[in-house]
Amino acid sequence: MAGSTYGTLFKITTWGESHGPAVGVVIDGCPAGLPLTDTDIQDYLDRRRPGQSRYTTARKETDQAEILSGVFEGKTTGTPISLLIKNQDQRSRDYGKIKDCYRPGHADYTFDCKYGIRDYRGGGRSSGRETIGRVAAGAVASRLLASVGIRITAYTAAIGAITVPRSAYNYDCIHENALYMPNNDYAAKAAAYLEQCIKDLDSSGGIIECTVTGMPAGIGETVFDKLDASLAKAVMSIGAVKGVEIGDGFQAAAATGSTNNDAFQAADGQVAKKTNHSGGILGGMSDGSTILLRAAVKPTPSIARPQDTVDKSGSNTEITITGRHDPVIVPRAVVVVESMVAVTLADLLMANMSARMEWLERFYCNKGK
Repeated sequence: MAGSTYGTLFKITTWGESHGPAVGVVIDGCPAGLPLTDTDIQDYLDRRRPGQSRYTTARKETDQAEILSGVFEGKTTGTPISLLIKNQDQRSRDYGKIKDCYRPGHADYTFDCKYGIRDYRGGGRSSGRETIGRVAAGAVASRLLASVGIRITAYTAAIGAITVPRSAYNYDCIHENALYMPNNDYAAKAAAYLEQCIKDLDSSGGIIECTVTGMPAGIGETVFDKLDASLAKAVMSIGAVKGVEIGDGFQAAAATGSTNNDAFQAADGQVAKKTNHSGGILGGMSDGSTILLRAAVKPTPSIARPQDTVDKSGSNTEITITGRHDPVIVPRAVVVVESMVAVTLADLLMANMSARMEWLERFYCNKGK
């Protein structure tokens, strides 16, 4: 299958199916000498693990990561890092009755059109479990970025119509509620809304916001590999994401140049901006201010109410999806967005090392001095 590899220098390849023996990722291009343990990866995987609250699937998975290669005595060796996570709680029988029907909102129909064969158990490669490999890779990329002072923070900005006002953000609350919202009161309102969705046999979408601090200016390429374009591709590649905004995003279309431009100023001997409508990116490159990204996540397509569809023979039919499904994807997708941002930044940060002759000369000509 093409399209399972992402990145140029810091490159990841995810593998495995939702109801197969295991899923995982191979990370190639991680520099040698990065401190890395099972715990570093597990902390990230635990944030997307199912069965942690009423608002996630009841599928019971420990999602324990095994490092198979690329790490020796607690440090990366520069060789490919292979990570394996075993599937432990598949219920393939839940899909037996609907295996010949195309589930609305899923990739069943398009998989059949493309390959003529598909793994109907949970969606195979299009399942949300594919994101485990992304998150494991994101844990490694985040360790790399943290070593140079770059920090990524992602959280739930909205569930359905319940939106946390920016003035009410309290980042200390993000890990205090099951929805990863930066305000516990709004998380309670969102929880009440989700309870109604569950009662109605329905689901909800939402918005994930991600910020990056400590990013130096000048990271990203100016044409096809723009930083914002690369981030958008990375985040849009997550199955449930239907839109990405940088900075003011679509609101910029209603602005004027005089209000949308970020004025520059000198501050403590550094160039800074008075505002950040650009979301930390100018001309496809980071400008040194906070990067701000938003991802729109669609409602979970697997809902327990009857839906019209078509079967493989082309006959109209009705389908009711049973089994264990998230009433909202957003909370578990927060760390997936964070991870894809981390992988993208690590890749572009490494590519930037070749941007100037003086940087190459500084490393190779002064080496050992």
